[in-house]
Amino acid sequence: MSRQRATSVTRRACLSSLAGSAAALMMPVGATARARAKTKAKAKAESLPFDRWVAAFQTKAEARGISEATYTRVMRGIKPDMTGVKAIGNQPEFHEELWQYLNRRVSDWRITAGRRKAKEYAALFARIERDFGVAPSIMLGVWGIESAFGDPVVQKNHMRPIFPSLAALAWAEPRRRAYWQGELINALDIVQRGWSTPDEMVGSWAGAMGHTQWMPEVWLHVGIDYNGDGKVSPFGPPDDALGSTAKFLVERGKYRRGEPWGFEVRMPEHIRGDRARTYAAWQALGVHRADGEAFPQADAKARPWVPVPGGPAFLLGANFFAVKTYNPAMSYALALVHLGDRCVGGAPFVQKFPGSERAPTLAEVEEIQRRLTALGYDTGGADGRIGNDTMLAVQNYQKKVGIEPADGYAGVGLLARLRQGS
Repeated sequence: MSRQRATSVTRRACLSSLAGSAAALMMPVGATARARAKTKAKAKAESLPFDRWVAAFQTKAEARGISEATYTRVMRGIKPDMTGVKAIGNQPEFHEELWQYLNRRVSDWRITAGRRKAKEYAALFARIERDFGVAPSIMLGVWGIESAFGDPVVQKNHMRPIFPSLAALAWAEPRRRAYWQGELINALDIVQRGWSTPDEMVGSWAGAMGHTQWMPEVWLHVGIDYNGDGKVSPFGPPDDALGSTAKFLVERGKYRRGEPWGFEVRMPEHIRGDRARTYAAWQALGVHRADGEAFPQADAKARPWVPVPGGPAFLLGANFFAVKTYNPAMSYALALVHLGDRCVGGAPFVQKFPGSERAPTLAEVEEIQRRLTALGYDTGGADGRIGNDTMLAVQNYQKKVGIEPADGYAGVGLLARLRQGS
């Protein structure tokens, strides 16, 4: 899954650390000394060279049920991939506005690809809706946001073997070491069960894999064999990944069959707070759908949200927050549900964000990439996909020509500047 989802785990880890500190203050002096000695010993162990750490970690893995044969098969001779460790401490700063975030993820390329997938896998989406109650639009949104619908270009350019990545994080990333160690053991368990092989398990530097970017823990505890081929896999045909993700949304997100995620609305200025009310009650207060249509389920409840003053307003139902369990960022959840709606024929938001631009078309993004490449900036290719390479190229160009803010946003305003410059 995406990097933002790590935020909630980090928060839990911080709370756990604070609780541990408070407990230490209440210990007797002798107990406190022993605790300090234990902490010092742990820190010493964690400063081991990587190969010695791998040897020492085997004891912890075996205590969790990993056999010596499995550990040796996967971990012997492994070299740490430090990409994730470096990325955590050195993420590019782009400072996107919400409208920019949405334009990038609900792009012309993704909408077009999503509409093709909606037709190609119509039978699978219908089965998922029948079995789990999750609407096809939501499934298309997850799939599109997480892996660009399993796009092979994404797999080729951005995926890497996950064991060297997880091992490096478990060894060298101090703030969340217990989390990364747990996920490394989960990944070893998957190999031990015969569900996959170390060579097959490729994903992001954080260990997220496949069509809907499962972390090993999700693969182990939520994954199902939805296509009946005898194994559980987020790779290959999308059946297992999408069916299991629907199960995740129902079991962990409490997704409600048949309810909408919410609606863009026109909200009177006097509405304040975040109290949940029925759609009928909201309508009585003067809140109406922005597209002029009626609310389909008057008795369902929703909460108000105005993400940016003066911009679009929303009523968010229970299923918006079910989606949010997949990634705790409100911007992520809004992009996901909006992309899903566009993939099944929905319209853009009616109201505009302050200072926003329309989303560039596929042809316009390709032109931006071609023009930047001609100027010597590496966009990773002119394919209409806006990834980190394109954003970094845009940012470097903005800095060179004095555009402020240098936010890395590849939009129609930037294209106009590039055309002017030529």
